[in-house]
Amino acid sequence: MLRRIYQTLFFAAALMAAGCSDPPPPITVDEGMVTVHNQTEQDWKDVLITVNDHYRGFVKELKAEGRMNAPVSQMTTGHGQRWTQGTGVRKVHVKAAHADGTPVELTWDAATQRRRN
Repeated sequence: MLRRIYQTLFFAAALMAAGCSDPPPPITVDEGMVTVHNQTEQDWKDVLITVNDHYRGFVKELKAEGRMNAPVSQMTTGHGQRWTQGTGVRKVHVKAAHADGTPVELTWDAATQRRRN
């Protein structure tokens, strides 16, 4: 009986800790992958991801609360140049519009991320 009470208390504490944690950032960069998380309740349309000011990726729609993974190796410049393997991601800019036309802009900067950690 006492064991069951401890298990229940432990489970409740774990749930409370998970509920109090910070939400994930809207943009993450890890091992050549840019992940964009739409943390709003509206779909985004015409989502443009720009990495290091030159390399771009595009997706027509990102659903509300949806997540998109974009490998930087698939991104190209306006002149068709492909991502060079081994290049570090310094900056990510995401531009889109909510379904109602309201603009969405997000920015991730490697220098800022290092200072936060």
